Amino acid sequence: MRLLLFICCLTALSACTSAHGPADLILTNGKIYTVDESNPWVSAVAVSGQRYTYVGDNRGAMALRGGKTKVIDLDGNMAMPGINEAHAHPILGGIESLQCLFSPAATPAEIRASIEACRTSAPHAPWIVGGRWSSSLFKEHDLGNPRLWLDAFSADKAISLADDTGHNRWVNSKALALAGITAETRIAGGEVGVDANGALNGLLFESAMHPVLQAIPQLTTRQYKEVGLRSFKTANSYGMTGVMEAGDAREGVIAYKQMDAAGQLTVHLGVAIVVPLQALDRTLDREQLLKLRDENRGTNVHPEFAKIFLDGVPTTARTAAMLAPYAAQPQDQAPVYGELLLAPEEMTELISELDALGFTVLVHAAGDRSVRVVLDAVEVTRQQNGASGLRHQLAHGGYIHPDDIPRLRALNVTADFSPYLWYPSPIADNIISALGPRGEHYWPTRSLLDSGAEVVVGSDYPAVLPNMNPWVGLESLVTRANPIGNYPGTLWKEQAVSLAEALRIFTLAGAKALRLDAQTGSVEVGKFADLIVLNHNLFDIPVDKISDTRVLRTLFKGQTVYRAQQ
Repeated sequence: MRLLLFICCLTALSACTSAHGPADLILTNGKIYTVDESNPWVSAVAVSGQRYTYVGDNRGAMALRGGKTKVIDLDGNMAMPGINEAHAHPILGGIESLQCLFSPAATPAEIRASIEACRTSAPHAPWIVGGRWSSSLFKEHDLGNPRLWLDAFSADKAISLADDTGHNRWVNSKALALAGITAETRIAGGEVGVDANGALNGLLFESAMHPVLQAIPQLTTRQYKEVGLRSFKTANSYGMTGVMEAGDAREGVIAYKQMDAAGQLTVHLGVAIVVPLQALDRTLDREQLLKLRDENRGTNVHPEFAKIFLDGVPTTARTAAMLAPYAAQPQDQAPVYGELLLAPEEMTELISELDALGFTVLVHAAGDRSVRVVLDAVEVTRQQNGASGLRHQLAHGGYIHPDDIPRLRALNVTADFSPYLWYPSPIADNIISALGPRGEHYWPTRSLLDSGAEVVVGSDYPAVLPNMNPWVGLESLVTRANPIGNYPGTLWKEQAVSLAEALRIFTLAGAKALRLDAQTGSVEVGKFADLIVLNHNLFDIPVDKISDTRVLRTLFKGQTVYRAQQ
C-alpha cells in the first residue's frame, strides 16, 4: 500500500490517498478537459463510490486498479464535466411534448392543420392545449378577430395555445367561457385583449392567461413524474448532469421529490419554487413556501431557490419593463415602456425576506428597467441583511443598462442568459423591431465577464425551443451567429466569448448557480464523478461544428446514465 501511494503521488497531478482502496471505475486514454485552471487537461480519472479519487495520467489511474475495478478506455475521445443547465422547465417541457405542437414559423394554414389533426387524434378530449405561435403572427397575418378565427373550425372544444415566449396565450370562445373571462375582466399584471369594437379577441397577455391555465384539467402527480423523468433522460443524452427547474409550484416540487426518493433522478436538480403570494396584499406566504422547501429536499433535489416574475417579454407584446420607450406604433397614444408586475418597494421587501430565509432568488427581469429594480432591491437587502453569500439571479436579463453592469459583481448578482435564443432568428427580429436599433444590444456577455460578474446560461426549455440541446447555445456564445445555419448575420458580435470561457459558463458557473460548485462542475479529486464523453474534441474542430456535438456517454455520480447506441 505504501508503494501504491508513492506511485500515485509521483505520477498524479492531483493528490490521491490510499484510504479509498482500489477504484470502482477507471477511465483512461482520454483527453479530459477538467475546467480546473490549475490542471486543465488529464488523460485518466479514477472513481470510488460517487467521487473522483484520482485525476491525472494513465499510469497513476491504473495503479488504483483492483480485482473488481471497471475500466473504460476512452480511446482518445474528449471528456469534460457534465453540463449544468441553469434555467429550464423539465416538467412543463414534458407536458408540452404531449400537447398539440407546431413551429413558431407555422403559418395560419399550418396552425389550423395541426389543430385539426389533434382534434382527430383525440376526439373526446375537452381541451386542445399546445403552441407555439410566433410573437409576430398577428403582425404578419391579418386574421381579423383571432378568437373568432379559432371558433370557425373548433368552437366545440376549448383551445389554449402558447406563444413562442410562453408568456401569452391565444384562446377561443369556449376557453374564455370556462375561465370566466369577459371583456370587462381586469387582471393585475396582465391584459385581456379586445378588438376595435371592444369584443374579446382571444389574446391573453401575461397574468391574464392564469384563469385559463387553472381551467385546464391538471395532471396527476404520477403523470408529472412520468413527463419529468422523460425530460431528464433527454437531458442526460445531451450531457446534462445538473438542471435548475426555474419555476414550479406545488405539484411539480412534490413530483421531483418523489422521483428522487425512488432513486430515479439522474441529475442534480435545483428547484425554484414560484413565490406564493397572499391573495389580498400580495405579501409572501411564508408558511406555504417553507413547507414546500423543507418537505421536499432530497439527495439530488435542492429546493432552496425561489422564483419571482417582475415583467414580461421584449417582443411585440412589449411587456418587458424598459428604461426607454419601445419603438412607436401607429396605435400608441403615449410612449410604451412595458410594465412592472410588482412595485419596486414590493420587490425589495420580497428579496430581503427571501434572502433572510436562505433562498436564492431568481427574478424574471427581461427589461433594463426591471433589471435595475432588482439590483436596487438587492442593494437594500445587502444593507439590511449583510452579505448572505447568496447569488441572486437575473433570469433573462438580456438588456442591462451600461451603468448597471458593474453593479452585478458588486452585489454578487448572477446574470442568467439564454444563448439558445439570442442569435439571429425570427424571434430576435421580432424583439429588435419592438425596441428599434437599440434592441440589437442584447445579452452583454463579454462586458459582464470583463467586469468580473458571473454569467450562467439556460435554454428556458420549452419556451421557443423544441429541446434543451446545449451545444447549440454553446456555439452561439462563441460566434453570436445562428448555429443552425439558416439565418444570416451575427447579433452584437463584440460580446462573443472564447470556447474556454463558454465551457466554464456551461459547467462550473452552472454548478455555482445550483449552489453545488464545491461538489460538481469540474473534474477534481473529491467532487462527484459527473463526466461526459464527446464524439470530437471541441478545441480541434471549426467553431461552427460545435452545435453538431454528440454525447457518447454521461456519468452521474460515477454511474453511466446515458450511452449512445453504437
